[in-house]
Amino acid sequence: MTTTRIIQQRIGPMQNFGYLIIDLATGDAAVVDPSFDARPLQREAAAHGARITLILNTHGHRDHIDDNQRLQAETGARIAAHTSARQVVDLRLADGDRLPLGQSVLEVLHTPGHCPDACCFCVGEALFTGDTLFVGECGRVDLPESDVDAMHQSLIVRLRGLDDGLTVYPGHDYGPTPSARLGDEKATNYTLAVRDREAFRRFMTGT
Repeated sequence: MTTTRIIQQRIGPMQNFGYLIIDLATGDAAVVDPSFDARPLQREAAAHGARITLILNTHGHRDHIDDNQRLQAETGARIAAHTSARQVVDLRLADGDRLPLGQSVLEVLHTPGHCPDACCFCVGEALFTGDTLFVGECGRVDLPESDVDAMHQSLIVRLRGLDDGLTVYPGHDYGPTPSARLGDEKATNYTLAVRDREAFRRFMTGT
């Protein structure tokens, strides 16, 4: 039985995706990655009679969090991010934490690699992957705080170990479709191909 409604919006100049998760039983809602402008998601919340009570940051890069403060000021929602996040937050999250959203529960998966505070959020059959995993691709590991070995653990061990039936909702519109079944990504996404750590490092760095 479906207990949440997922609304996806493409926001801003960098092909970002922002998301609204609505708990259908209570109308409580969360925004995942407000990006540059969460007002389209606020309008969706109003249209569905939902109240935004939570702002989830998959990681602290500006293109994902730029509208945090305005959205919080207008809604009173709490901002939640990994404990290592540098932006202003109300809730510090750790791997395995479970956050209530109305009668739904969001599970936190710490998936560093693209950056130290990267997280995925899972609710029901939806998996919000930020810049850890895109449709057909994965996040960069050539940034100052990136860690290719951590990305191997996050992609090849952690995400490949999740249920095939989950739907991947990525942080950017970089793939052929805006979302995808995780089982299909395991089968077709070349960044998720099974490699040991050394082979993954060579693949990601070209060395």
